[in-house]
Amino acid sequence: MAAASAGKHLSSSSSSSSSAANKPFNFSPDSPPQLHLSPDQLRHCTDALRAFKDKLQTPQEIHKEFRSLQGNRMRVLDMKSSCSVALDSVNYNKNRYTDILPYSLAHLVGHNHIELIASVDRNRVVLNPCNDYRASARGYINASFIETSSSGSISRFIATQGPLPHTFEDFWEMIIQYRCPVIVVLTRLVDNHNVLNCMEFKTVKCGDYFQTEDVHREFGNICIATKWISSTDTNLVLRHMEVNYKASEEPPLSVLHIQYPGWPDQGVPKNTHSVREILKRTYNVPPTLGPIVVHCSAGIGRTGTYCTIHNTIQRVLVGDMSAVDLVKTVTLFRSQRMGMVQTAEQYRFCYEAIVDELEDLISESTRQMVRQISNPHFSAMAKKIPGGPRKSCPPSWGDEHGKDRFG
Repeated sequence: MAAASAGKHLSSSSSSSSSAANKPFNFSPDSPPQLHLSPDQLRHCTDALRAFKDKLQTPQEIHKEFRSLQGNRMRVLDMKSSCSVALDSVNYNKNRYTDILPYSLAHLVGHNHIELIASVDRNRVVLNPCNDYRASARGYINASFIETSSSGSISRFIATQGPLPHTFEDFWEMIIQYRCPVIVVLTRLVDNHNVLNCMEFKTVKCGDYFQTEDVHREFGNICIATKWISSTDTNLVLRHMEVNYKASEEPPLSVLHIQYPGWPDQGVPKNTHSVREILKRTYNVPPTLGPIVVHCSAGIGRTGTYCTIHNTIQRVLVGDMSAVDLVKTVTLFRSQRMGMVQTAEQYRFCYEAIVDELEDLISESTRQMVRQISNPHFSAMAKKIPGGPRKSCPPSWGDEHGKDRFG
């Protein structure tokens, strides 16, 4: 697992057992490879792009959609009855914000109400074992599973809060237990605020659970090691980390940690480039490896926005055209974790990022097609095909590039 020269090496070697464990998938600081679309995927992207661009032409409709989502928000009384584990006295101080909690009961969100289902801990992430061994703690961590499908072709997420110092060990326990290959961080650790240009104060948004000045860090029974660090032109900070129990003889878990500190709290970035690069760096991570962990500070606004963008693009690529209904997607996400996609600005940003990424996928696919058609070897081969070359796509796409990258 060699890092390119752009990566800052923190360790010169890794054990042979670690290499063997990571052989199926390698993380690299290099630019991610372009996604090769099959003809079907190109058609799906084109159809979805048309639908999303039409919606962007009617901003009042997007605003109306978000208002309808806000009309179905959870009430305080519902929260008390459905988040009982999070509100238990032994778990209360494990929550960064006391009004952003994981459900203990599964939910169905209707047009005018929220219905509780007798299905305990369906979306709440449960740790077993947990650093807190008290029975009433019930393996608690402020984290929720987010998914739209049980298909192995669509990524599952864990949406969680920015860890607190006394929950660092629980966070890494979650990473190991659920074999999470990627952590996406959409916040800086501390926000600086100016008041009337004369007074500055700081707000801690996330504890420092990952930075390692001396390569290794320990959290209780867990040890983490940073193998390399790299920065990108889009202001992402990439870290390749290995995580394991101290006494374990098993190979460590390989984790790609992606931090985007430039996304403002309750706001949106100035453009979609950085968010879409995160997506591009996870295209080739098989969903079967484990859930992708996404967190900001509370784990709902920026986190919900990213999950919506990622999930929508992924579903379009596998031909699930119900993905064009963002109201349905966000409604489902909010039934799994409260408040996902927090503001109207973030909801519109979902549309903008999805349109930009679909346009990018289509244009790159078209460029690939032109390059192949203009290739002398392809032209010579095409002359041997009755009727000449196919104008829609090169024959090789069905073999080399036509595979569903999510299947």
